[in-house]
Amino acid sequence: MSQLKNDLFLRAARKEKIERTPIWIMRQAGRYLPEYRAVREKSDFLTMCKTPELAAEVTIQPIDLIGVDAAILFSDILVIPEAMGMELIMNEGKGPIFPSPIKNAADIEKLKNIDPNVELKYVMDAISLTKKNLDNRVPLIGFCGSPWTLMTYMVEGGGSKNFSKIKNFIYTQPETAHVLLDKIAKASVNYLSAKIEAGCNAVQIFDTWGGILSPSDFEEFSLPYIKYIVSELKRKDEPVIVFAKGVHHRLKKLAKSGADVIGLDWTMDLGKVRNKIGDLVALQGNLDPTILYASEEKIEYEVKKVLKAYGEGSGHIFNLGHGILPDIAPAKAKALVEIVKRESVKFHKG
Repeated sequence: MSQLKNDLFLRAARKEKIERTPIWIMRQAGRYLPEYRAVREKSDFLTMCKTPELAAEVTIQPIDLIGVDAAILFSDILVIPEAMGMELIMNEGKGPIFPSPIKNAADIEKLKNIDPNVELKYVMDAISLTKKNLDNRVPLIGFCGSPWTLMTYMVEGGGSKNFSKIKNFIYTQPETAHVLLDKIAKASVNYLSAKIEAGCNAVQIFDTWGGILSPSDFEEFSLPYIKYIVSELKRKDEPVIVFAKGVHHRLKKLAKSGADVIGLDWTMDLGKVRNKIGDLVALQGNLDPTILYASEEKIEYEVKKVLKAYGEGSGHIFNLGHGILPDIAPAKAKALVEIVKRESVKFHKG
């Protein structure tokens, strides 16, 4: 593989010496960018995911427009259950819907074992095209949802406010839940391994709904499957990031999962977390996404707080504590990137 022109993100993930703190933004290829909306007006969301030319175009937009240090492939965590045979509807304004959610073991039996180079070939084609068009400017990140988060969507039939269906499922059919989690975990290993093979320089596992579980349930229904993916992944030195939103209570165990980087949401104290697990892993985060509604002066103040909280040295990748919101002004996102690049230099003098 040719030499990357900017490998700050990868060096920070490995805690190697860096000149400044790298930054990328979750959901950086998204609706806040007018250029993204222009592409989106002509195609629905899933068509964009499944058309390599469109996926590559919107993946690269934030590199050109706001200057982030890594690209993340435009896709969705729910392409795996769809590839397994579940009908997926992306409903504008309502989010994803599975009209026939998983209810029992018989439903799980119907799910296909997938070959990512067949059912998800469009993702691999999008990676190849994105890599070609990126021309080694920055690393490319691939991702998947954690088995727990995917199962939540598959059982709930979409997003949820109180998660009653998935909780009912794990408490009344725990063995069946584990069968499904195991099936998703195996598919996820193959999927992420194929993404790395296709050219991704790093991968992230999103455990968006990890925080809805009690600490003991997280250890039963989420953590083992994250650890399984990390341990079984076919990779050389590509870093693995785990972002488990709301999981304050198991940071030490997440840090021992085999992941290289732990992503933090904005409710966690970055300095305290570094003291706790910074010797084991690099950290990613964790500015509150809504700070980008504020003035540039306020954004700068909050960025400095995050940088100071982490302190000196490598091992920090700047990011928001969750995805950028669709009504954020692109100028604010660009300002955020520029502020991080400028203000972080002083933390890497040694």
